[in-house]
Amino acid sequence: MPAPIVDLGHLARYTGGDAALNAEILKLFDGQANELVARLRAILAARDAKSWREVVHTLKGAARGIGAFPLGDAAAAAEPIDPADEPTATAALDTLERTAEQVHVFIQHYLAA
Repeated sequence: MPAPIVDLGHLARYTGGDAALNAEILKLFDGQANELVARLRAILAARDAKSWREVVHTLKGAARGIGAFPLGDAAAAAEPIDPADEPTATAALDTLERTAEQVHVFIQHYLAA
């Protein structure tokens, strides 16, 4: 059985299981992740290795902090990639976008419940 896209048990350890706080944190993360992934597309086009590493590192930490471990792992895999290696960086960004979308869908369902 695959790991959940967001481990709510991990998040609950930090929020004391407070549903309203969980929702607030997930909503904030969803907006941040969307912004970071969008920035990566522009960073890739500019071949800016420093910004790539900084943004991917931020995404990795934020994702792992809320329990979105598959996204955190995808970011960890993307972090050492040089955006000048366009095929490899594009594949990594595609994976980040797909995984971020799965997290987004999970969060939207969580917030609607």
